[in-house]
Amino acid sequence: MTSLQALAAFTLAAAILTITPGLDTALVLRTAASEGARPARQAALGISVGCLMWGGLVAIGLGTLLVTSPHLFLFLKWAGAAYLAFLGLGLIFRPHGLLLADLDDTVRATSAFRRGFLTNILNPKVGAFYLTFLPQFIPIGADAMGFPFLLALIHIGLSLVWFSLIIAATAPISRLLADANIVKTLDRIAGGVFIGFALRLALTSSS
Repeated sequence: MTSLQALAAFTLAAAILTITPGLDTALVLRTAASEGARPARQAALGISVGCLMWGGLVAIGLGTLLVTSPHLFLFLKWAGAAYLAFLGLGLIFRPHGLLLADLDDTVRATSAFRRGFLTNILNPKVGAFYLTFLPQFIPIGADAMGFPFLLALIHIGLSLVWFSLIIAATAPISRLLADANIVKTLDRIAGGVFIGFALRLALTSSS
């Protein structure tokens, strides 16, 4: 397999995985629907920075620690699950629809970035995914550090395109989403989804 063939195969596989519903998509969609386009873009950026850090760690070999160190995996797993549960319970019992009017745009954007970043950097499944998925597309003779990092960048680029489409799709119904009762309902639904992802992460094994 040549480098171009590997890149083409990875791009196709990563594109399919990107549009598959998951935590990142749910977080960006919820942020776009409840808080607006700017916070949603910041959430997407936070997710991307988290993925970039995981991709860099895997590229330099530190990602192997997730497999060889069960204690590290457990720590990240439970920290990530606790954070997702915290977000979910917060959305259920204190939906942001009650608070949006009191928050400055910059504060909302910063908070959204932090949520996006933490949901990824505290999720060992992201690192394990890169550790197991990327090597399948590294051709013989390729740079063992540079090529995996390039693949991670491609995945991040595809994700940003997907997130942009999600954010744009909420624009036509922005007036409807401005209704506080609708926002509260959406937040509570999103809270249930996040708790579901927290339980799923908590039940994940390192193998």
